[in-house]
Amino acid sequence: MAMRIERDTLGEIQVPKDKYWGAQTQRSLENFKIGDEKMPKPLIYAFADLKKAAAIVNAQNGDLDNKKSNAIVHACEQILTGNYDEHFPLVVWQTGSGTQSNMNMNEVIAYLANEQLSKPELYVHPNDDVNRSQSSNDTFPTAMHIATVKETERLLLPAIQQWIRTLEQLETKYHHIIKVGRTHLQDATPLTFGQEISGWKEMLIKTDKMIGESLQYVRELAIGGTAVGTGLNSPASYGRQMAERLSKQLHSTFIPSNNYFHALTSHDALVHFHGSLKSLAADVFKVANDIRLLASGPRSGIGEITIPANEPGSSIMPGKVNPTQSEALTMVCSQVFGNDTSVGFAASQGHYQLNVFKPVIAYNVLQSIRLLADGLNSFHDHCLVGLQPNEEKMTDNVVRSLMLVTALNAHIGYENAARIAKKAFSEQSTLKEAALALQLLDAEQFDLLVNPQLMIKPKD
Repeated sequence: MAMRIERDTLGEIQVPKDKYWGAQTQRSLENFKIGDEKMPKPLIYAFADLKKAAAIVNAQNGDLDNKKSNAIVHACEQILTGNYDEHFPLVVWQTGSGTQSNMNMNEVIAYLANEQLSKPELYVHPNDDVNRSQSSNDTFPTAMHIATVKETERLLLPAIQQWIRTLEQLETKYHHIIKVGRTHLQDATPLTFGQEISGWKEMLIKTDKMIGESLQYVRELAIGGTAVGTGLNSPASYGRQMAERLSKQLHSTFIPSNNYFHALTSHDALVHFHGSLKSLAADVFKVANDIRLLASGPRSGIGEITIPANEPGSSIMPGKVNPTQSEALTMVCSQVFGNDTSVGFAASQGHYQLNVFKPVIAYNVLQSIRLLADGLNSFHDHCLVGLQPNEEKMTDNVVRSLMLVTALNAHIGYENAARIAKKAFSEQSTLKEAALALQLLDAEQFDLLVNPQLMIKPKD
């Protein structure tokens, strides 16, 4: 492999000739051979967005030559195409401030910018120019927040809203089908299939709102705090200028932190935000489980709904169809629950002026966003839209349900109604037969009172 010599404050080091990074990236590669987890691409692109904005603001403030600024901006735009991903090789398990990833970005930008300028007197330095008015300690948390907002708006919120629209359609379509309700995994009073679906829909509506509300805190940026929160080596207006520039550049909303000492050492905003992701995971875990249980069978289970047969379910049992989309989505949710624990613990490690668990927080938050978005889209396209009720089975279960006896409570009392249910269960008879045998009601009274159509709403 052809090599070139790069230098930093520790001395010389060999770097592969075909790579655009510099000495500090190479040292990180050699010192942290831990795992396969690379810095997430959304974080890399958020850094490019940040460095682009910084070059523009620095030039506007008279702190950076316009030609250098333009070259840096162009380099960042090249990185954002995704064509230079191979030049960002660092793993998550590095310095807890993310300094080496910040320098990886600075070095690649400087390399690309200098290729464009190709004039020694306009040499772009990764620290002095690309990192001007910044520190890793404020750029890395800023990139974390930018990436979180971008990925949530780009991937997750559209996936949630697609579910809401489809569930709303299913609720309307199946509003008339009466089925058995179930609590404690036991038969309960009836409801409509549309009402059951409305509960699922409301979960997604609520968590969509929770995620949007918690995202407001993530829009606050640490940039402008530099090393410890004092803003040393940056203009007093830098944080505000950067937030305004990024808002315009990314067509979203960002604001400067009102306390940089907090922004560098605390990641409570991401803990709070990830909590909303956990709420979403808890709700879709429940929906996916409801669907797989209602579809169980087809002959020995509940079998009240059918789901699409996407692939053979067994290597040995012909014709078997499994609820694989439910299984995949609930595994995604399990991962999100684990990520939430990691995020919460890592965020507690804000020692003095800096939290040094930033990379693992970023990795887990961004993974949860992506997994939930992909999982929701997969489940929607391959299961939810093809879900169909087995109306005959639902009706048969309602007719045989002992809990229809609940309608009699107000007329013959709880204890007498319980006598009817127990007699019907023990003798394998209908509720009507048991009521007549106990002489608690006549046939006309029973038919008038025990009517599932009247049991799916409050009394008039």
